[in-house]
Amino acid sequence: MSVNMNKVTLDKATPSVSLTKRGESQGNMRINLNWTQGKSGGFFKRSSAIDLDLAAMYELADGSKGVVQALGNSFGDLNGPPFIFLDGDDRSGSSVGGENLYVNLQDVNRFRRVLIFAYIYEGATNWSAADGVVTLMPTNGPQVEVRLDSADDQAVSCAIAMLTNVNGELHVNREVRYVRGAQRDVDAAYGFGMNWTRGRK
Repeated sequence: MSVNMNKVTLDKATPSVSLTKRGESQGNMRINLNWTQGKSGGFFKRSSAIDLDLAAMYELADGSKGVVQALGNSFGDLNGPPFIFLDGDDRSGSSVGGENLYVNLQDVNRFRRVLIFAYIYEGATNWSAADGVVTLMPTNGPQVEVRLDSADDQAVSCAIAMLTNVNGELHVNREVRYVRGAQRDVDAAYGFGMNWTRGRK
């Protein structure tokens, strides 16, 4: 694990870190997904041939479950359940800011678990060229980076990180688990047990 005062990179050797301390109240944590299309053209010049979407499956303390994603316009709510919000959908691949989820960490005990994942909505399944990276930016403490390495280019989805409430502390665990299917298959792999219907943007 490479560590400095500003960033922690989760890897296979050290896959988890605590984001909050017990009883600690934070603001809105930003989770950013950014990617590139090959080495030429620079980090932010992404091909419009691929539409890579950031999303989250959640299970709250009251047992309610759901998904926050652009598909079906399920953008969430930051100030009410599920306390997770997706700020938009970069369909063109032209936004230098990538895609961003926000998680309200004012009360960690609202959450049981949140799975951060990404899926390819349109375009070739080419995770290797995308070279994606997800960065979690809590309002207190270092940023946490998860690189989407060990790519499976036959996969549609990638489970990136799991946020789990452990005795009132929010822990993040690196997953980077490629799934050869869409949201229903990601759910099956992690046992959220939701009912899925086809959605559109």
